[in-house]
Amino acid sequence: MLLRNFAAPFDKVQSGVLYPSLMTKLKAYFQLLKFRLSITVAFSSAIGYLLGVHELDWSRALLVMLGGLAVTGSANTINQIHERDLDKLMKRTAKRPLPMGVLSIPEAWVFAIVLGLAGLGLLAYYFNLLTAALSLLSLILYGFIYTPLKTISPICVFVGAIPGGMPPLIGWVAATGVLGIEAWVLFGIQFMWQFPHFWAIAWVLDEDYKRAGFKMLPTPGGKDLRTAFQIMTYTLLLIPLSLLPLQFGMAGKISAMIAVVCGVLFLMQTFYLMRTCSKKAAMNIMFGSFLYLPIVQIALVFDKL
Repeated sequence: MLLRNFAAPFDKVQSGVLYPSLMTKLKAYFQLLKFRLSITVAFSSAIGYLLGVHELDWSRALLVMLGGLAVTGSANTINQIHERDLDKLMKRTAKRPLPMGVLSIPEAWVFAIVLGLAGLGLLAYYFNLLTAALSLLSLILYGFIYTPLKTISPICVFVGAIPGGMPPLIGWVAATGVLGIEAWVLFGIQFMWQFPHFWAIAWVLDEDYKRAGFKMLPTPGGKDLRTAFQIMTYTLLLIPLSLLPLQFGMAGKISAMIAVVCGVLFLMQTFYLMRTCSKKAAMNIMFGSFLYLPIVQIALVFDKL
């Protein structure tokens, strides 16, 4: 709000054309990042790093976060470039910088490329090439495969869950240089979490998504008992998966107990959705998913401490 009020007086009109001010442009570039989403992804990569190192190094964990933030911001920008015309059709996205014409497509591409190269370069230089390669794979899957699939098939959620699950795996590889079983355990937890998270959001935003032709829900009927049952099934699978860090000696019993309690509470929310098939129940799952992952991941790190 402050940026908007500050920038507005600097917009210029020349020959009947409105030219965005510098502050308006800067705000638009920041919006392309989808900062809240990007920082959540970057946080998961830092968690993976902290779990992988023998001695906690907060400065290097921040570097992992910075690299992850840049790569994720690049992927989010590419996503918005591809969906600029579809974003105009949805209330939630109609005022993004590209549909509003605040930034041009070439400007957005330059931003995405510079941001992506900076993030990949940081991860390769300060950590290892495998970390950068996995980050590049994640960017390609999200920006160039998941994004166009959203209007083609619900399989897009499975594809999107792969880059969505990779941040803690990438963080572990940054710490160890090895793509071991522990990295796959962290990936598995976050990969499985994506399904109730994605589908709850798709349920809540179903009308908006339909305007753009997005096929996000897993069944043809959309908001029905079959979808609710699938959300419950994937949430249930999270509980045994969350015990694997204990099994492989990555963390202790305290974090395992926290993960089980959070998993059971998360699961109970899906029973309410199965019973009511309501938007309110889906919204509860959506907010529950926002809480579940950071609580479980923070518990893993503190258990290691």
